[in-house]
Amino acid sequence: MNTDLLHEIRNFLAESKMGNSYFGKAACGNSELVNRLENGRTITLETAEKVRAFIAARRKSSDSERAA
Repeated sequence: MNTDLLHEIRNFLAESKMGNSYFGKAACGNSELVNRLENGRTITLETAEKVRAFIAARRKSSDSERAA
């Protein structure tokens, strides 16, 4: 699960130009999130859901801005 999530995060960071620390803090309140995942640490299912919800919301917001 964590490797899939890390892949999703990396893709999002590349398209959004957001930094690792800012992303972690904004997505779940943990600025070390990406570094910890990269180092093989695990996270709770609740945190993974928060991260995925954050990514989805930002993508939706970005799509809305482009359509306007």
